[in-house]
Amino acid sequence: MRILGIDPGSGSTGYGIIDTDGSRHRSILYGAIKTNPKKPFHERLLKIYTDLNDILSREKADVMAIEEVFHATNVQSALRLGHARGIALLVAARRNMDVYEYSPLEIKSAVVGYGRAEKTQVQTMVRLILNLPEIPSPDDAADALAIAICHAHRMKKIANYE
Repeated sequence: MRILGIDPGSGSTGYGIIDTDGSRHRSILYGAIKTNPKKPFHERLLKIYTDLNDILSREKADVMAIEEVFHATNVQSALRLGHARGIALLVAARRNMDVYEYSPLEIKSAVVGYGRAEKTQVQTMVRLILNLPEIPSPDDAADALAIAICHAHRMKKIANYE
């Protein structure tokens, strides 16, 4: 199975694609879509939409795993995050991809085994799980890979119960 993990943000949307057989995971592609804060907001959203579509045109994915909106420092930040997240969901819908949503607590628990893990612990585990030579950069890309790994682990648990 090929999983696209998304860490949404209007300034930087992290993405990470992994292949998994349920036990072993392999990184295919990761990075972040950076938008220019000086551009009008609708143009920034269009960049996220266009770049995600370009990525999925090059590297197909079976499903999308995305971080749930949990909190933001202020209402304006929450709205902007929600818009970026909506763009990613639109891309998935247009491609008929199933979408799975996970809270930060679920992601950290799946990757580190502890829901209150520090960011550096998550990044280190992502590197180890995917057998990468270094911690993925930028942070949004590492987070997106963690979301994809979380989904791989959850799908394995679901399959074991069926």
